[in-house]
Amino acid sequence: LKDIEKLPFITKDDLRESYPYGLFAVDMSEIKELHSSSGTTGKPVVSGYTEKDLDTWAETIARGLSMMGIGENDILQNTHGYGMFTGGFGVHYGCHKVGATIIPISTGQTRRQIEIMKDFGTTGLIFTPSYGIHLGEVAMEDGIDPKELGIKAIGFGAEMWTEEIRQKVEEIFGAKAHNIYGLTELMGPGVGVECEAQEGLHISEDIYYPEIIDPKTLKTLEANTTGELVLTNLEREGMPVIRFRTKDLTKITYEKCSCGRTHARISRITGRSDDMIKVKGVAIFPSQIEKALLKAGDVEPHYLIIVTRPGTLDEIEVKVEASKDIFFDGVKEMMSVQNKIGKFIENETGIRVKVTLVEPKTLPRFEGKAKRVIDERNLH
Repeated sequence: LKDIEKLPFITKDDLRESYPYGLFAVDMSEIKELHSSSGTTGKPVVSGYTEKDLDTWAETIARGLSMMGIGENDILQNTHGYGMFTGGFGVHYGCHKVGATIIPISTGQTRRQIEIMKDFGTTGLIFTPSYGIHLGEVAMEDGIDPKELGIKAIGFGAEMWTEEIRQKVEEIFGAKAHNIYGLTELMGPGVGVECEAQEGLHISEDIYYPEIIDPKTLKTLEANTTGELVLTNLEREGMPVIRFRTKDLTKITYEKCSCGRTHARISRITGRSDDMIKVKGVAIFPSQIEKALLKAGDVEPHYLIIVTRPGTLDEIEVKVEASKDIFFDGVKEMMSVQNKIGKFIENETGIRVKVTLVEPKTLPRFEGKAKRVIDERNLH
């Protein structure tokens, strides 16, 4: 197994360059399903699945649902988006495999979601943490106590969160919330899932081979040392990805878990080895913001992205240095430039941000790699 270190890494760039089918390892006639990432940094990453791959994917999620205590007598409400995003379908297939009933409601329609939980007797929920909290808050506004809905297990993922957020979710619904980790490049959700002990996410080591590397030296690190997670598909036919650099920072332990399972566990992802930020489940790179600013004009290419979480939802503020002329043109002019930049950024990233114009030369300058992102969400 140690010899795997002799093989080169695969990165997101390799996947983008081979868009759409360049890395498929079987004839297109054997590919039964296609999914893709949101493509927020250029070309999306396309994932292709054979019949066997879909079964393997279902198996990983089924194991996760079992760890959460979901079985054939349960009704699982899946609020993850269906479509090209892998979240919805991954959970869907796993649910079939474990024998539970699935409600494929997808995202949105919050009040309808609550009504269905009540009327259909939902016992399990899948959501992103911020949407889960929102669901709970809307239910309470409508005089419904989420604790009385009979939810016994929650699975969540797809965005960064803190232990405080988990506690809040568990408090709202009176049920355990289990972290689910996955990525489109490897298959989708289910690469790692938490058991009832909630002491790290069990990785299905017969399906994924995990390594932790030092993102600078690229050397493989010992167990229980924090570094970048590298993953290899062991069972995949359609698009086997070998030594994929996830850019996610975590550590791995091989000690037996208190739940009795012996598969390796990774700790909750606490950051990235690149400058990506995940906000509201969407991956955003500073380069996209830069692109939008260059298109918008009237500003200098000096900017700072500040991410905060004042309540339960993330907020992004982009501070931008105005060009000299604009800064002395009066408030009305500045407002219209701010709005214009906001629209350009929204077109580029798909999410709304608050834009603040600041005086020329007031943002910090950096030698070498600029620090463009200040994340104040306290995610550690």
